Amino acid sequence: MYKAVIIGGSAGSFQVITRILHSLPPTFPLPVLLCLHRLKHVRSGFVEALSIKSAIPIIEPFDKEQIKPGKAYLAPANYHMYVELGNKIALSTEEPVNHSRPSIDLSFVTAAQVYRDKLIGIILSGANRDGAYGLKKIKDLGGVAIVQNPDECQVRTMTEASLKMTPVDFVYNTNEIIKFLQNIKA
Repeated sequence: MYKAVIIGGSAGSFQVITRILHSLPPTFPLPVLLCLHRLKHVRSGFVEALSIKSAIPIIEPFDKEQIKPGKAYLAPANYHMYVELGNKIALSTEEPVNHSRPSIDLSFVTAAQVYRDKLIGIILSGANRDGAYGLKKIKDLGGVAIVQNPDECQVRTMTEASLKMTPVDFVYNTNEIIKFLQNIKA
């Protein structure tokens, strides 16, 4: 059925991501791709902070790393993370997109092109519009588009921009996102 989950977030999304990762069973059947805006000069500590509560391994991938089920791949600080055919990750230091590197839009668009209707895209709290176009591409190619309820977000800009651009499948609070993901079968 589904082949991957991709989650984008910025300001206000760290606690939500932590709760989601904590809730996934160690046997979660899909890869989880994480594109989160963070400080580009802070190279350590983020993966460790996410890993403390996560039941699945959190990896900052290398260029051309193979994507495997049951692992979460976090876009490294100051790198764009693309998904390539053959289930591989590509990293790039091209110019920022939407003032961001990693760009949620770039990660979402490339994942949509690879996984098409087998992709679940989730946009969380954030302070800019990065991710809105990428979520639209996921929806356009048949994937599932989920947006965190803006009323629950610390910063609503990213979720509201996504809702304006795309007729999403679900507007969920954190607990509903978790329930949705926990019900995914291999």
